[in-house]
Amino acid sequence: MLFDTHVHLNADQFQDDLEVVIDRAKAAGVQNMVVVGFDELTIKRAIELVETYEWMYAAVGWHPVDAIDMTDEHLQWLEHLASHPKVVALGEMGLDYHWDKSPKEVQKEVFRKQIALAKKVELPIIIHNREADQDIVDILREENASEVGGIMHCFGGSIEIAQQCIDMNFYISLGGPVTFKNAKRPKQVAKAISLDRLLIETDCPYLAPHPNRGKRNEPAYVRLVAEQIAELKEVDLEEIMKATTANAKKIFNI
Repeated sequence: MLFDTHVHLNADQFQDDLEVVIDRAKAAGVQNMVVVGFDELTIKRAIELVETYEWMYAAVGWHPVDAIDMTDEHLQWLEHLASHPKVVALGEMGLDYHWDKSPKEVQKEVFRKQIALAKKVELPIIIHNREADQDIVDILREENASEVGGIMHCFGGSIEIAQQCIDMNFYISLGGPVTFKNAKRPKQVAKAISLDRLLIETDCPYLAPHPNRGKRNEPAYVRLVAEQIAELKEVDLEEIMKATTANAKKIFNI
């Protein structure tokens, strides 16, 4: 009944025990997941994984931190991959103002190019946003991203920003931080946002939920995210699982 909408099982951290991690995910009730590729190597690994496991899907895109490395050939490659039967979204894409590898203007240009591609191939987009709330919202609006909609991945913004994104046909995806004791905003968003616009994710191997914070994250832990949201919303876990899975299948057209 669980759908983890954002995993990086294509990361080096899972090379030694991938099968064990997958077994634990299944035991925890994870029925589907989207493996996200964000550069040349991780995209290739994502495609390999989803061609091996029937119940996995892929998203392909170019990460803003590495925007400076993206070429026109990479963009053409993404367009080619968009027709793959297991590719259900483009991303992760967006803006990351925490790291300074790629200048902001380069990030914005690459972000806009990927939104344009998503509209061309008619796939939803997965947004990476770090310390760039207003610029993200402005670009989504200017580029008419509402035509394809998508997911605000591992959302950490305010209720107001969340609502602006929802108004543009986006879902709000919450991960491990919603379980952190000091994470006020994700908890506020979890309470405030309508269940028909919520998704859950792990972003594994990063951002493991409490009580595993600081350790390697894995898809099985998405259940902890669902449990926390159920507690915050004061509803049964079953209701959260059912709604977030239905939402994921809707946005990914599965």
